[in-house]
Amino acid sequence: MTGTIVSLHICPRAAESMTSVPAVQAVPGQGLEGDRYRSGSGTFSTPGGTDQAVTLIEEEAVEALRRDYEVEFDPGDSRRNIVTRGVALNHFVGRDFRVGGVTLRGIRLCEPCGHLERVTGRRVRAGLAHRGGLRAQILTGGTIRAGDPIEPLEPK
Repeated sequence: MTGTIVSLHICPRAAESMTSVPAVQAVPGQGLEGDRYRSGSGTFSTPGGTDQAVTLIEEEAVEALRRDYEVEFDPGDSRRNIVTRGVALNHFVGRDFRVGGVTLRGIRLCEPCGHLERVTGRRVRAGLAHRGGLRAQILTGGTIRAGDPIEPLEPK
């Protein structure tokens, strides 16, 4: 179950547009450089929270939303940091996995919510239910790049 990072997105403040970047620095226990959750200014930021350090979504889920629900939606519109291809992110809940040289731990599913619909102006909850992505904790730092592989790590 190995996939690939298709694109990376960060946003400095809550509800602002996401910016696509070719690479981003992951900081353990904090988040991604330049992203709202690292600075604590994200809509759902909680002091000391670790499950919002980085979010991921499958490109296939975005494609299915467009195809099956006829919702025009680009991967960056999902407000998730990492867009993947070829990997089932739901299987990473409670597991460690590697993105490039960075180790993450899947914490919980990132279900779509009313906030996402308000910010994007699109009705996405039904089409992204249980496919809205994954919230993960950063265990080891480093640079994550578009094109990096994503692979599960064996349980210890």
